[in-house]
Amino acid sequence: MPAAHDDELAFAGVARLAQLVREREVAPRELVTLYLDRIARLDPVLNVFRTVLGERAMAEAAEVERRLAAGEVLPLAGVPIAVKDDTDVAGVSSMCGTGIDTGPASTDSAAVRRLRAAGAVIIGKTHLSEFGAYPVCESATWGVTRNPWDLYRTPGGSSGGSAAAVAAGMVPGATGSDSGGSVRIPAACCGLVGLKGQRGRVSTMESPERAYRFHGLNHIGPLARTVVDAALLHDAMTGAEPDDEIPSPPPAPPLMDVLRSAPRPLRIAMSFKPVVPVPISDEVRRPVLETAELLRSLGHEVIERDPIYPVVGIASVLALFMNGFAHEIEKLPKTELLERRMQAEARTSKLVPDWLARWAVAAEPRITARSQRRIADFDILMTPVLAIPPVRVGYFEGLGPTRAMLKMLRFIPFTFPQCYSGQPALSVPTGLAADGVPEAVHLVARANDEATLVSLAAQIEAVQPWAHRRPPTEALLSQVG
Repeated sequence: MPAAHDDELAFAGVARLAQLVREREVAPRELVTLYLDRIARLDPVLNVFRTVLGERAMAEAAEVERRLAAGEVLPLAGVPIAVKDDTDVAGVSSMCGTGIDTGPASTDSAAVRRLRAAGAVIIGKTHLSEFGAYPVCESATWGVTRNPWDLYRTPGGSSGGSAAAVAAGMVPGATGSDSGGSVRIPAACCGLVGLKGQRGRVSTMESPERAYRFHGLNHIGPLARTVVDAALLHDAMTGAEPDDEIPSPPPAPPLMDVLRSAPRPLRIAMSFKPVVPVPISDEVRRPVLETAELLRSLGHEVIERDPIYPVVGIASVLALFMNGFAHEIEKLPKTELLERRMQAEARTSKLVPDWLARWAVAAEPRITARSQRRIADFDILMTPVLAIPPVRVGYFEGLGPTRAMLKMLRFIPFTFPQCYSGQPALSVPTGLAADGVPEAVHLVARANDEATLVSLAAQIEAVQPWAHRRPPTEALLSQVG
């Protein structure tokens, strides 16, 4: 195929590629070959993949071709997908950004198993910061993962490898995990849609040896170029497991069905109030204000109104994360291989007792109701994603735990409450800043209402499309060369 055609195919998106495969215009093995070639050319500079499963992916693609020939209906027919390296893929280690190899996973995680059932091909596993504890994608073991839009800036994190892979056209879609913003932050940094659905909508069950998942803070969600692609991936992963840590939410319609119609006129609360006291830069305010004007022109009511962020809620999230982190570390051999900062954080995390974590889980409904009292009559909350634009790589380099935590607050002042409350939320691209870095807004829905969230994002996308924008690939290739 000509190079120009290859590029168009690489950026065609999940839904379009699945359609092309079903219509026999392209074969799954052709897609795997295309993306393996792009990975080979781009990964030396971007450092996205911890492992590439080339031979396995080709075998999976051949199996998808057999299933299609047998008449199976596969929503993700033959589409290559990358998986964040904290989510289990059978036969492959989950290194979680560390240098500690606990051996290959015995089974696929629930989300990966469902992706395969829908016809996806798993092409590799992507980098993250150690245990996803920081909202960048850098580690002592695996080095720095770079943003395809600006090699000197972070792709965000902790799902930065997945985001960079999709943004650079190395895969059409990828999975991320989000315990405080780790899907939505890298989506914003890389110009993607990052969706965190309602807690429990996508099971977080891993293989039996890795079943503990941060007291329900952790969510698995898609990173993709368009709303329809994110919706398709989310639908494919949706489903509960018998031994899930948390109960399933009430049933909801498939997001692909929701996208067939525009949302009704909505009441939208716009807020620039951070959860923690950090300054909010003008660069991240501007896209929110511009999107508010766009939404008003579409018939929605947008009013500036702030949620309440009780101190006890902030403390509860911190307690749950620290206690969950301590339990994860307890499973590891050779903890001396962790970064020094992570070793210090592990020691501190052990001070949070299990009873306090249980209290924080039990108190969540009461704390969430209090925090949403002032915006209870709004359908959507709209905020910035981060307090600052994407930072340069090395932002946390050389910092101890306390100083690093203070700097990290600039990344998460709008995104971590929804991991505690479990509400659906997503990051929506809005364009490019003057320096060529992606801009975004953050949308949060009521509990169990992904439908309104996704339909509104699709309406914004229809009026203000962004998927045609691509990073400066030729410049990247010249650096690889």
